[in-house]
Amino acid sequence: MSETGKLRHKSQAPRDRLFKLYEASLRISESLDLNSVLRGVVESARALTGAGSGSVATVDAVGQFRDLVTSGLAPVEPQPILDLPRGPEMWEYLSQIREPIRLRDLSAYLRVLGFPGNRMLARTFLAAPIRHRGAHLGNLYLSDKDAGEEFTSEDEEVLALFASHAGAAIANARKYRDEQRARSGLERLVETSPIGVAVFDVKTGKVVSINQEAQRIVGTLHMPGRSLDELLEAMRPRRADGRKIEPKESSLLEEWLPQAPTVRAEEIVFQGPDGSRVSGLVNATAIRSEGGEVESLVITLQDMTPLEELERLRAEFLGMVSHELQVPLVSIKGCTATAMGAETARDPTQSQLLFRIIDEQADHMRALISDLLDAARIETGTLSVTPEPADLAVMVEQAWKAFRTGGRVNPVRIDLPPDLPRVLADRQRIVQVLVNLLTNAARHSPDASPIRLAAARERDQVAVSVADVGRGIPAERLPHLFRKFARGGGKDRRRRGGFGLGLAICKGLVEAHGGRIRAESEGEGLGARFTFTLPVAAEADLGTARGPTRQRRREPQPTRVLVVDDDPQMLGYVQRILQEAGYDTWTTGDPEEVAGLIEEGEPNLVLLDLMLQGTDGFELMRSLPALAERPVIFLSVYGRDETIAKALDLGATDYLVKPFSPTELLARIRSALRRARTPRSFHTRDLAIHYEERRVTLAGQPVELSATEFDLLCELSANAGRVLKHDELLRRVWRSRNKGDVRVLHTYVRRLRRKLGEDASNPVYIFTEHRVGYRMPRPGDC
Repeated sequence: MSETGKLRHKSQAPRDRLFKLYEASLRISESLDLNSVLRGVVESARALTGAGSGSVATVDAVGQFRDLVTSGLAPVEPQPILDLPRGPEMWEYLSQIREPIRLRDLSAYLRVLGFPGNRMLARTFLAAPIRHRGAHLGNLYLSDKDAGEEFTSEDEEVLALFASHAGAAIANARKYRDEQRARSGLERLVETSPIGVAVFDVKTGKVVSINQEAQRIVGTLHMPGRSLDELLEAMRPRRADGRKIEPKESSLLEEWLPQAPTVRAEEIVFQGPDGSRVSGLVNATAIRSEGGEVESLVITLQDMTPLEELERLRAEFLGMVSHELQVPLVSIKGCTATAMGAETARDPTQSQLLFRIIDEQADHMRALISDLLDAARIETGTLSVTPEPADLAVMVEQAWKAFRTGGRVNPVRIDLPPDLPRVLADRQRIVQVLVNLLTNAARHSPDASPIRLAAARERDQVAVSVADVGRGIPAERLPHLFRKFARGGGKDRRRRGGFGLGLAICKGLVEAHGGRIRAESEGEGLGARFTFTLPVAAEADLGTARGPTRQRRREPQPTRVLVVDDDPQMLGYVQRILQEAGYDTWTTGDPEEVAGLIEEGEPNLVLLDLMLQGTDGFELMRSLPALAERPVIFLSVYGRDETIAKALDLGATDYLVKPFSPTELLARIRSALRRARTPRSFHTRDLAIHYEERRVTLAGQPVELSATEFDLLCELSANAGRVLKHDELLRRVWRSRNKGDVRVLHTYVRRLRRKLGEDASNPVYIFTEHRVGYRMPRPGDC
């Protein structure tokens, strides 16, 4: 070749390189798929430099390895390097280069840096970092130049230029991938949203997209065989106030799009040609272009049918409750009018009959109100029970008698094993559950059909079932039976529990005991079975529950209760309740007598009215030290949290708001007496609690607890074996009735568990009763 030809060839080479670089840059920018871009980057880099193999490794914004793509017969893959001695260190070094590197022998270079040499790495090597707008995206690695030659400075320069183009292509591909992922996630969110979403094109008025919920709502208009656009066109909207949208405004779009308003929570009723209708809460938002022109309209639609059904049920419920309360009220009013309107003395027999009717109807009204109050307490989480060891057979007998007294004629077949253990139960509450279930079974069965009541032990619980052979329950209704307002639909809706609260109350009472309740039915006409569980009473409780020793039976020592109240009617009411329950009851309405009665009678417990003649219960608590030496339960019509907190802060054991039932009063008294008998110390496994010294040890080592943590542990241990509900613990430890404080309770329980060295998933000392409360095991149960 002549000198001129050589010069021409030499000047043409840079142009060829630039042209190839330009082509390679265009090629890697054609796709937005990240894997395709990375593959194109490494193959183009090999072609530009004549490398036999190559790889590209990318990192994320924090320098973590993300992607690796290789090309060539002998690719530089990380795994062989990682398998070499100090391989991870070598790979980390190569991944952190920030300037181009050109080497004749990679192995020799690594030896100079202190790494061990290896023949596998004895090859020519060229590497360059990939950057985009100052950010490091990864590195390009090339090796094995054609014909065993070395990489030249021109190769290094071309690779550095190409790496900058590759950085832009990789950044764009990453951005596109992230946008696609975000869009896909948003589309999935919209598609599965419980709120209907539809997007309309403003120019054509056609649907661009519509999610499943919107299609379901529109589909309820029963227009089969029509397309979605035809369905939307055929709908006739009406506003909630009754105003029609004129026929020329055949769709909401034609009304809203010209103004492109932002519509917020407008109730619209959509009606189909066949009269079917659906109401929805509609929102609309216009999507505008950068120039301000409306491009599309996004409409969201929330189905109002469930809310309308709930409102209908509430209205029906209120109507039935009003009727239920009016029936006994009319009887009471009629009897009192008859008695008061007599001009002459009435025959005693007739007067007695009138009074008996008044008494029975008042009891009936009280039972209805009690159900309503129980439902409210369950709803607010304030329902409390006092479980004690109890004989299930006794409770079943009481429930059967109450069931028969209510006028039911269905025969009840009772099947209780003779060796059935005692259960932990609030007797009156479980009798209430049994009566409700028996009444429910009778309501949905023929009068002559039998009801079967059975029980069986299931490990540490006793399962009690009430089964009938009546109408049965459709499978789709089973999950909803224990909700408020749920009914079987029978004609007899005016009996106790007939307005849809009986089963809901049963569920709340059973769960308050730490049990569960379920319903089963083979289908309509095949009867139903309701089963609930109660915890088995531990041996420690059974020994206590079997009663006093023979010596105590010969010389009984009844519990003495002092009642202080200046209302004679309330004093007589409480006195009758206590005397019927077997308490030795002392009463007074004079605050001046309290000190003398305490000294003379040494009562085990005091029931103290808040408002007294000339003073109040707070002042008595401050002025009489003898009151602080025994449990005091305040009785008051004032139920404000501040008043209750003040009483408890002064040393009261409990606070009971008037009016109250005999069951609740006796349960509060038993609970207060049980706490008063708390021993001086508590021991279980390695845990020891010394109450008077306010000291806790674990395996002999002291455990540092805050005052609140110690009080919480004391309450749990003093009631070992019994579930303490969240509201009970809040009232006793924090003197609070605020339901939101449950989060504080959970936090302190976690701290206690951590200090006692136990795991919530495998507890030893503090057990969680889900959504109910906490309990500690009795000594010896562990």
